[in-house]
Amino acid sequence: MQTLTAAFAALSGSLRDQAPAPVLASIDESLAALARSGLMDRSLRGGDLAPDFALPGATGAMVELRQLLSRGPLVLSFYRGAWCPYCNLELHAWQRHLPELERLGATLVAISPQTPDASLTLAEKHALAYPVLSDRGNVVARRFGIVYTVDERMRAVLEGFGVHLSAYNGDSTFELPVPATFLVAKDATIVGAWIDADYRRRAEPSAVLDRVRAMVGPK
Repeated sequence: MQTLTAAFAALSGSLRDQAPAPVLASIDESLAALARSGLMDRSLRGGDLAPDFALPGATGAMVELRQLLSRGPLVLSFYRGAWCPYCNLELHAWQRHLPELERLGATLVAISPQTPDASLTLAEKHALAYPVLSDRGNVVARRFGIVYTVDERMRAVLEGFGVHLSAYNGDSTFELPVPATFLVAKDATIVGAWIDADYRRRAEPSAVLDRVRAMVGPK
């Protein structure tokens, strides 16, 4: 099975072959500025408590953190949206690892700021068998400390690719979550956090699964 890191490397190589040099430079400059912003230092980490939440799923039904934790460990995957090819690869990778995650008694949910309609389209298109939640206005992501405002350089890049965040997210804030994965214990303590300012780097599902195995012991 191809790793997520390898899939990302192939995607990045393909995009660099296709995109004009000024676009690539704008992306790199924007990501470097985000890394310098200090946002990563202010985000929740291991040992912190996960904020409580209730968010609508793709069909509109509300999903609560306490309900999810009642089943066992929880993996929270914050992603940018259905328009992001890296996010789509990540969501597919988690779908492949879902049987093992469930065998360990853990639950997975993915969270983005896009509207429930956009989430439903994504879940149906990619046949995702885990909840895809809509965090309108990045309310929950903000509590985790991972929200930033997309700068002018990146806005121009996204719009050049036909991506209009206001249409996906239903607002005009130009805010997104930094893609992040949190592993949360039943008592709501965060026991693992994978956060990177560069959306081209994400948690490897196998590494998260290793942490879940260490939590739950032999199965």
